[in-house]
Amino acid sequence: MKKIIFTENSPAPIGPYNQAVLIGNTLYTSGQIGINPKTGELVTSSIEAETDQVMQNMKAVLEASGMTFENVVKSSIFIINMDDFGKINTVYGSYFNEKTAPARETVQVACLPKNLNIEISMIAVL
Repeated sequence: MKKIIFTENSPAPIGPYNQAVLIGNTLYTSGQIGINPKTGELVTSSIEAETDQVMQNMKAVLEASGMTFENVVKSSIFIINMDDFGKINTVYGSYFNEKTAPARETVQVACLPKNLNIEISMIAVL
């Protein structure tokens, strides 16, 4: 049975989708971008701050599902500029134990919602 996950601690969807869907013990998240859910403001002061906001938003979705970053088995990272990879990787990596980090791909794309620089989606399992 499909369970829709929603938390006010992560930005509300800006289209016809949900923050996450739980099927059995597997969580499929939508991509998170750098929007502060409390203010609705875009976080664009630096790629590190934007990445941290994305990860905080994802943390809130995981917690609303009863999970943590330890439950994540796959991440997909979409970025505008591959030159930011090192900075993004440092922030992203701070949320995981390197020995149990999930599988991942990082892809450079032409454009992201609201002209932001990074979007991350995840799959997690209880």
